[in-house]
Amino acid sequence: MKINKKIIRFVLILFLFLIVLGSFKAFAEPGDGNTIPIPKINVDITSPDSPQEYVDNIKLLILLTVLTLLPSIVIMTTGFTRIIIVLSLLKNAMGVQQAIPKQVLMGLALFLTFFIMSPTFTKVNDEAIQPYLKNEISQEEAIKIGEKPIKKFMLDQTLVNDLEMFVELGHFEDTVITTVEDGITKVDYSEVPIQALIPAFMISELKTAFQIGFLLFIPFLIIDIVTGSVLMSMGMMMVPPVMVSLPFKILLFVLVDGWHLLVKSLILSFS
Repeated sequence: MKINKKIIRFVLILFLFLIVLGSFKAFAEPGDGNTIPIPKINVDITSPDSPQEYVDNIKLLILLTVLTLLPSIVIMTTGFTRIIIVLSLLKNAMGVQQAIPKQVLMGLALFLTFFIMSPTFTKVNDEAIQPYLKNEISQEEAIKIGEKPIKKFMLDQTLVNDLEMFVELGHFEDTVITTVEDGITKVDYSEVPIQALIPAFMISELKTAFQIGFLLFIPFLIIDIVTGSVLMSMGMMMVPPVMVSLPFKILLFVLVDGWHLLVKSLILSFS
């Protein structure tokens, strides 16, 4: 009780001291020519001079709002989803959750995404962004032209059954162009709207990533099974199999040059 009273007394004294200290007013010294002038902050809200300027301001506001969704756009319309899922499954298969930081995998996935998407981004920049910046085309035309290379990339990676599902559920059958050449029926999905293409693309990316992850799990699973069987036969049931199998997993991955093979396979899977 004595200790509690001392603590309470100390807290009260400290609180009173802060109140007294905060009651003093600080006055700045008059300028003597050596002081640094403080700039004035002035915010003016003026009406636009023309309707076109008002529309441009609204477009700028919408653009700044869209930039906040840029990470989601990168995830939804590029190969980032497939890459990061495969890398995460590899980390779980090897059992090195703490050895490989999450930031390293995110950085590797991001730069691999830029490498894979560089032809598409270059085409968008040359055909849409640069002409728009030079006032050769309007903003609406730039969006339509820049959308085509991204849609082509997503169509090349999207499974047909996933795309047909969203086209049917969204009633976009009129956007699908069917032609018959030499008795062969060809279906063109290039006019499918983006709101149906993006979810179909993401589902296809998830399926492809899990297929690659399944193949990655097989060799490491075999090492775990063999290690557990050997330990059981030796009567070492108290030894965790994961602790014994982890060095063999790392050794196997290093001997086959796993990072080289994995990254090469990921890049070629988008071709």
